[in-house]
Formats: sequence, C-alpha cells, structure tokens
Amino acid sequence: MFPQDFVQHSAAYILSCQQADGSIPWFDGHYADPWDHVEAAMGLSIAGEWEAAERAYQWLADVQLPDGSWWAAYRNGEPDNRERRETNFVAYFATGVWHHYLISENQAFLKHHWSVVERALEFVLSLQSPHGDIQWAVDTEGKVLADALVTGCASIFKSLECGIRIANALGHHRPRWVSGHQRLGQALRDMPERFDRTWESKARFSMDWFYPVLTGAVTGDCARLRLQRKWDEFVVAGLGCRCVNDEPWVTVAESCELTMALLAAGEREKAVDIYCGLHRWQDDDGGYWTGYVYRDSAIWPEEKTTWTVGAMLLAADALAELTPASDLFTRVALPQPGVPIGQASEPVVE
Repeated sequence: MFPQDFVQHSAAYILSCQQADGSIPWFDGHYADPWDHVEAAMGLSIAGEWEAAERAYQWLADVQLPDGSWWAAYRNGEPDNRERRETNFVAYFATGVWHHYLISENQAFLKHHWSVVERALEFVLSLQSPHGDIQWAVDTEGKVLADALVTGCASIFKSLECGIRIANALGHHRPRWVSGHQRLGQALRDMPERFDRTWESKARFSMDWFYPVLTGAVTGDCARLRLQRKWDEFVVAGLGCRCVNDEPWVTVAESCELTMALLAAGEREKAVDIYCGLHRWQDDDGGYWTGYVYRDSAIWPEEKTTWTVGAMLLAADALAELTPASDLFTRVALPQPGVPIGQASEPVVE
C-alpha cells in the first residue's frame, strides 16, 4: 500500500518547509493559512515528529487574535491576507489539537491549548445562524460575510466534535458546542437552501460532494448513496478524484480525502483502489505534486504543497491504522450523554 519509508520520507518534506517560528507554508517561499498549516501538522504527528507538530500549534496560539480568530494567510511571521477571517480555518485548530493528543497522549499539551481552542470555537459559533449553518467569514472590519459553504461547514462539524471531546477530556462542560454541532449537522443534511445563497453554487467542486461524509455529517446508508450518486462525475478510473466536475484535473489531496470518506462509508475496496495509485506523484524529496491534468498528461500546478503531503499521511493512517488517531475522519465519536464530565467512557459512535 505504501512505498518503502513512505511515512518518514513524506514527513521530511513537511519539515523542510517548516519555518523557524513553527509555521508551515504551502511550500518554501509561499504563505501559510491556518487550515492547511494544521493539515500539514497532523502529518507530522502521524510520523512521530511530535516536537515539530507542537511547534506548529504553538505558532497558531501565538498569532491568535483577541476574538479567537486568525487571518486568512500569514507570511514571514506577519499577516499576508487581512481581507477576511474564515470560520472553517479558525475551527480546524481544534481538530489538529485533538488529533495530536490522540497520538501523543500529552495531557499537558491539551491543557496548554484549551484556551486557544475555546476562543476559536466561540468565535465560530458566534457566527452560527438560527438555522444551524455557520457564516463563512468576517471581513477586515469584522463585518459578517453572510453565506455558508457546504465544505466549510462540514469541516467545522468535525472540528466541533473534536472540541467537545477536548472539553470532555479536560472536565469542561460546553452544552453550547453540543447544541451547535447538532444544529449544524441538521443543516448540512436537511437544509440545502442555507448554502450558496449569494453566489454561484459550489456543487461543481468534489469536496461539496464528499465532505459531509468525510466529517461525519452524513453516515451509513445515506453516506454510501451520496458517494454513489456522483461517483462517475468526479472519479477518473485509475487516476483519482477530480477537483471540479468540469475540468480534466485530478488532485492528490481531494483523492486522499475521498479515500477517507469511502472508509467512513464502509467502502474499503474503493478506498484502497484510489489511494494506492497516488504514490506515482511523489517526488524525490518526499513532496507530492498537487494535481495532474490528464487531458494534457501534465502535472499542474508545478507545486508540491505541504498540505497535500499531510493528506497523504492522514489517508495512510486511516487505511493502515498507523496511530491511535487513525479513525478520526472515519467515524463520529462523542462522549456518552449522562456520563460525568471528564470521566473516561466509550464514545458514542455513529
């Protein structure tokens, strides 16, 4: 399933791009954004590079804004994009922190970042509408950019789950997070009219198709049906998953995420088939090319993004159970109702 020394070779590429302050840009010389930075940091945790991963999370803690958010991008230690602060970017910190804790079992790490997680998720939930969807961003001045994204909200759904699990592990009671998670899931499943209200539909993007499955908003038979419905629209046999349905372009990260969504839906054979073909796009330095235009038989863009490598490692973990965090994206696991806060319990799995 993996080339020899795949995990360490892949992590070495992420490490080669990590900056002295702990930030992980897309690639050397590019900017870092909070979501993709966390994706790459999770790859480091899987590879056992715990000190580097913890420096990555500390960097985000150090640059968190007073309201709990982060700017859209940073470069050389300074904000590179002050146009907006995106809710799914902000929430993803909780996913990364919980992921690292599951692997490292470092209680001090979890306690250290609790206040950062709390401020981030409170910022995100302050932008939840009465219908359950969460506005996608605020602008430079803090004005709400009022619309919702399926992929972004699905990512937040997983981040809220992770935040609830962090709170429970530390003995904190956060019923607003539980309620927000439930209402967001209902919006994702039953209220398509709440998304893409003010712009063209994002349904051409494959992530809108599989993210509700990947993050646990849609499960079981409904998940399998959802993936089956647009399979031929997005999957290119022998190559992987297209980024959008109207371009001849398959991308490695989307193919990895689809791999995990398939595992979540109980479609392991399909997941293995898609994932095993992706290693052809690993370069000698351990990085993976972002995508491939099959019409032109060309790698495009000519970039090896750290978050693509992170996605490769996450999918490898989900397939081969390399770490205790291997099922983070293949099931929903919340503390049992009625169990005292902070008490160990088997999670409710959906």
